[in-house]
Amino acid sequence: MLQKKAFNDIEIDRIIEMAWEDRTPFDAIKFQFGLVEADVKVLMKKELKFKSYALWRKRVENCKTKHAAKRAAGIDRFKCNRQRAISSNKISKR
Repeated sequence: MLQKKAFNDIEIDRIIEMAWEDRTPFDAIKFQFGLVEADVKVLMKKELKFKSYALWRKRVENCKTKHAAKRAAGIDRFKCNRQRAISSNKISKR
């Protein structure tokens, strides 16, 4: 299932980061990296420790914002409005 494209360490870190973020749907990962949900699961299982993977899977199954079809109609962005532009994903100071 995992696509043949080899990702470098920076891209793998970003995919994992996006997968852990509650507001980032799998559609955003597919758009940016070409990986569907099943591919992300394979990558996460390969890259994370088993316990971390199990916690992530449990979190994703219960998260309504990870799947675009389950999202509330008012959510139309991939990140929090207080979040800085991608640089280290730090929330801006108020």
